[in-house]
Amino acid sequence: MNCVFTIDVEDWFHILDVPSTPDISQWDALPSHVEKNFLRLLDILSESNVRATCFFLGWVANRFPRLVREAVARGHEAASHSYEHRLVFQMTPEEFQRDAMRAKKAIEDACGEEVLGYRAPGFSVTEKTPWFFDALIAAGYRYDSSVFPAPRSHGGLENGQYAPYRLGPASNFIEFPVSIEPLLGKPLCFFGGGYLRIFPYPVIRKMTRRVLRQERPVIFYVHPREIDPRHPRLEMSARRRFQSYVNLASTEPKIRKLTADFPMSTFRELLRSEGERRGAMPARGAAMQPVHGGKTTDLEQAKI
Repeated sequence: MNCVFTIDVEDWFHILDVPSTPDISQWDALPSHVEKNFLRLLDILSESNVRATCFFLGWVANRFPRLVREAVARGHEAASHSYEHRLVFQMTPEEFQRDAMRAKKAIEDACGEEVLGYRAPGFSVTEKTPWFFDALIAAGYRYDSSVFPAPRSHGGLENGQYAPYRLGPASNFIEFPVSIEPLLGKPLCFFGGGYLRIFPYPVIRKMTRRVLRQERPVIFYVHPREIDPRHPRLEMSARRRFQSYVNLASTEPKIRKLTADFPMSTFRELLRSEGERRGAMPARGAAMQPVHGGKTTDLEQAKI
C-alpha cells in the first residue's frame, strides 16, 4: 500500500477565515511567493523520485501557468483546489459548481491534461453541503479528497469513513478522505498542515505505519508556504497564528524523511490501479448513495 503526497498550491495570503485575508480583487497586487516555494517543493520531491498530486488554485494556474506545466512535465498530477479559494459551506450549489468548473478549465488550459480530482479549501465539506458530490460530478470530476472525517474548525464531516470509498456500487466517483487515525478513542490527523508541523516525526511515522497496516493509503498534504519560514504573515488571533505558523522550519526535514521512509503515489495512479482491478469503469455520473450514520451501509469501500 502506497502513501499519497499532495500539495495544495496556494499563496501565503490565501489562509482562510481570518479578517485580514485579502479579497481576490487584491491578489494580483500582492507579492507572490508561490512560484519559488512550489518549485522548491518539486525539487525536494525530485531528490527521492516522488510524484505528487498538486491541487492548484485556478487563480494560480491562470497567473502562473508555467507552474502547472512544470509539475506535469516532472510526472506529477495536476488537480483542482477551486478557483477563488472559498469555503464550500459559504457558497450556494450554483456558485460552487461554477467555481469548480472554472478552476478545472484554467488548470487544463495550463497543462493540456484532463483534471480528474478536486480538494475543497479548508476541507470545508460538511453536513450543510449535501449537494457537494453531485456538483463535482456535474463539473466533470472523477474523484475528491475533501472529506475530513473528524472535528475541525471550518469543515469536518464525521461520517466514520476513513478508507477510500465509491459513492455507491454503480458509481465511478471515489472519495479519498483525509487520513485520520484514532488515538485514545479520539480521531486525529497526523499527516498534513499544522498537524504535520506539530507532531514529532517519530509519532507521524508510527501513525503512518499503523494506517498502512489497515490497507489504507496515507494522504499527506502541505502548502508551499509551509517550507518558507520567512514568508509574509497575515494579522490574526494568537490561536490562528499558532495553527498557521508554528514549526514552519520543521516541514522540509519531515518531507525528506517521509519520502525516504514510505512509497508515494498519486491519486491518478491509484485510480488507474483500481480501474484495472475492477475492469471496465462504470459510466460517469452514475447515481449516488448517501452516508447513513457514518457506516458503510450502501457505500462500496474502494480497496485501493
